[in-house]
Amino acid sequence: MIKQAIIPLAGLGTRLLPLTSVIQKELLPINGKPNLEYIMEECIEAGIKEFIFVIPKDRPAIKKYFFNDSFYKRIIKKKKKDKRLKKIFKKIKIYQKMIKFVYQNKPEGTGDAVLKCKKYLKGSHFLMLLADDLIIKKNCSKEMISLHRKTKGSIIATKKVERKTVSRWGILGFAKKTKNSFLINEVIEKPKLNEAPSNYAIIGRYILPRKILSVLKDQKKGQGGEIHITDSIKTLIKRNEKFYGNIFKGKYLDSGTLEGYIESNLKISKLK
Repeated sequence: MIKQAIIPLAGLGTRLLPLTSVIQKELLPINGKPNLEYIMEECIEAGIKEFIFVIPKDRPAIKKYFFNDSFYKRIIKKKKKDKRLKKIFKKIKIYQKMIKFVYQNKPEGTGDAVLKCKKYLKGSHFLMLLADDLIIKKNCSKEMISLHRKTKGSIIATKKVERKTVSRWGILGFAKKTKNSFLINEVIEKPKLNEAPSNYAIIGRYILPRKILSVLKDQKKGQGGEIHITDSIKTLIKRNEKFYGNIFKGKYLDSGTLEGYIESNLKISKLK
């Protein structure tokens, strides 16, 4: 059973400036609730029991958001009749029991973020989610865990994109495609149009094997001076590790850009 989820949170959020000059991007409200909480709710519904947040030490906003008991106690004491405040604090206290923090003081890539979680990882596989990528209407993490149980393999969330846009994405090559999944045989980061093996793009949800840590430990930095998780996935595929693409049923929202953030607010506000 997959019970742990890593969420890298050390990015600078430059695509969301000027908003992120004062608020960390994962705490920006979407229809009255931080982006990060949508990700957590998806995970909890899928059976996740523990979150490992990868944060920089010099940006304590996320830690303060979840561990600010004295603030809530002070406000609740003043407003004893406000049931909403008590409900919020109760939810925060539940989250507190589920969160561990590790530190990545420079944004050195998703691979480096995973490597820093080594001492906390327990099972054979774990979930990793990128907080910019929201998937609404259907629980993508639940779908992925179901596919993992069926295949015993590692899983990457994917969706079909317009072929002319493939150079903006990590793209998957595949064999043995079914209606909702396929066996991955190739991963190419931002390929040229004529080099793309398909137009199925990687979206920020992964079920990864713990053995990926041994690959990451010796992996050299790649593009942008970062350690990329896709490079270690490529290595494992070459070693015949099974990776499957989960063609998720939900709607994808990129909340990591200003345009996408606005769209996310509009789409989520209409869900009720």
